[in-house]
This record gives sequence, C-alpha cells and structure tokens, in this order.
Amino acid sequence: MTTENNDETGVQDVQSATETAPAMSKKVPAVETNMLTRHYGNMTALSMLNLTVNQGDLFGFIGSNGAGKTTTLRILATFLKPSSGTANVLGKNVVTEADAVRHIIGYMPDFFGVYKDMEVTEYLDFFGACYRIPSKQREKTVKDVLELVGLSEKTGALIGALSRGMQQRIGLARVLIHDPDLLLLDEPASGLDPRARIEMMAILQELQRMGKTIIISSHILSELQSLCNRVAIIERGKLIYSGPVQGVKQQMEMNHIVWVTVGGEPDRAIGFLKTRSEVSEAEMVDNRIRVTMASHDADVSVIAKILVENGIAIHGLKEEEVGLEEVFLRVTRGDTQ
Repeated sequence: MTTENNDETGVQDVQSATETAPAMSKKVPAVETNMLTRHYGNMTALSMLNLTVNQGDLFGFIGSNGAGKTTTLRILATFLKPSSGTANVLGKNVVTEADAVRHIIGYMPDFFGVYKDMEVTEYLDFFGACYRIPSKQREKTVKDVLELVGLSEKTGALIGALSRGMQQRIGLARVLIHDPDLLLLDEPASGLDPRARIEMMAILQELQRMGKTIIISSHILSELQSLCNRVAIIERGKLIYSGPVQGVKQQMEMNHIVWVTVGGEPDRAIGFLKTRSEVSEAEMVDNRIRVTMASHDADVSVIAKILVENGIAIHGLKEEEVGLEEVFLRVTRGDTQ
C-alpha cells in the first residue's frame, strides 16, 4: 500500500515538474530582416528583403555588382540606416540598438584601409584598445588572432611590406580582435591569388568550427559552393533564393539531366526511354543520350532498367551536376525554366 502511494506521488511529481519546466528556448537567428528596403534618391538598392541567417551558418551572399549585397552588409554593420523595414542581429535592432550590435559583429569591407607604416602587432593593439580591451589582455588577444590567421611570424613586420593576401588576413585578424559572434565579410578573397584564396577559405572554415556565424559575399561561386552550408541569391535588390546549397537546383526548377552512353542502337534506346512517364525528353548529343527527367525526384534507375530489359548495353550513366555558377547565371538572366 505504501509502495503504491509512493508510486503515485512519484508520478505526480514528474507531471508537476513537466508542467512547470520552462519550454526549450529556441535560438535567436543570427540575422533576421523583415521587408528591409534602402533607397538612394530615386534608386532602390534593396527592395523588401526578408532574410534569415541561423547561428553557426557559413552563409554565402551572391549577387552581381550593384545587386544590393554591400548595402545589406553595411546596414547589418550599422553603417547605413534602412529606408524602411527592420534588421536584427542576434535579436538586437541595428538602428535602435546599434551600439550593442557593434560589439557582437566584425565587419570587413571589400576595400579597407590599413596603416602601412605600423607594425602588425601595433596595428592590432590599436584596434584592441578601441574596443577597450584591457592592456594586459590585449597582448594575448593579438597573439591568438595572429595565430588563427596564420601570421604569428609577422608580428614585427610593417603592414606595408606584406603581400595583398597577408594584408587581407591582417584585416580579418582586426575584425576578430574583440571576439565577435557574427562576421560580415564583403568579398574577403577579392584580388587574391589562388593560394591566398585557399588559405582564406580554410581560415573561414576553422572560424565556423569555432562557432562563429559568417556571412560572406563573393563572386567566386565555385568556392562558395564547397564552403557554405547555406546561400542567398540577390538580384536588383530582391531576394531570389535563400536556403541550403543543395536546394538551389530544386528551388529554381532547373532540369534534372542524366547522360547515358550505350553500346549500340542509340535510336532504339531513345525510343524506349521516351515511353516512360519519368522521362520528359531524350535526345542524342555528342555521342551520348541526354535524358531530361520529368521531375527532380524522378527515379533515375528506371533508365537502366528499361534499357537492360530491352537488351541495350549501358557503358555509362551519370547525373549532371549543376554548379552554383550555372544556377546564378540562369537565375540572373531570368532563365529559371
């Protein structure tokens, strides 16, 4: 009897704890804009931009020159006020809480000035002081950020004597000096040689692993494709796509193409393929059969099945991979099919 009462009490305690326990808090987006608009006189640089960047994202911001990328980043960095709409960084409004926002972001513009006659450590120490980092702490902070960007051996070097790639990394070290949660990087690999670009991208991946949220605008789309987990495409101030890199093709309703090489009788193979509802089109192109599937989720295995069942040898079957550059080119010229 006593055991039953204890069991009932235990159940009641669990129910009571469940009822009174606070709901799991949902992470605030790193960036959230709502109908964000910016006019320059009669020109509209941004038009009702609704954008969400989650904490921990390495987010690629893609667009042609003049599409509105830099305007968006400058608003998020509190350097520009929107004409209308709102923008929040980690829950803080970029207009009404600008000072708080500046302490949690690091902004690296596409062109930034460096004090070429200053030594590397002197330069970074200066910006550490601007963020009111105590002098005793600054020495270690400067050492840490230089190690992070791979320039520990350049502590006493004059900035003006460094290569363009090293100066870019010094610029990145500068925006890291106060340990911001969000990095806004406008074309950080602009003008760099291939090796310097690879080194820069490796640093960004390491920063993401450390828990930083990064928004990077770039024209080097092939690198963004492998670097970023999510992207946004902007054209003439309007958002065209925002989401996972893998979802761009489906969102843009681009054709699902499969290339097939057969051992012989290509005309017969094309005839059989055209009888299937999963296949929209089949045609001979450069000694291969180009098969356009009727939908993105159509079962590609049906191609092999029907050809084998009809005695046609298959020498090769490969799905066409549409890269970010191709998607961008089609989208920005209005060819989304």
